[in-house]
Amino acid sequence: MIQTVEAMIDRSGRLRLLQPVVLPVMRRAFVTILDDEPELNALEMAMLSEPALAVDWNTAEEDEAWSHLAQLPSL
Repeated sequence: MIQTVEAMIDRSGRLRLLQPVVLPVMRRAFVTILDDEPELNALEMAMLSEPALAVDWNTAEEDEAWSHLAQLPSL
């Protein structure tokens, strides 16, 4: 059965499907890149931004800046 699912491709070429896909075995796929820009919701925008933000966030300096939050009691 052929399925069509919506996906996003970031500037680095990473493909993210916008809905889960469950297949019984590995399948081939074709990707058609459309000429229009997507309308992103907040979750999609966050997912696409995470790799770029991780470069700045995953540093010793950031860990030190936010270390005071680790001392707060958990709820």
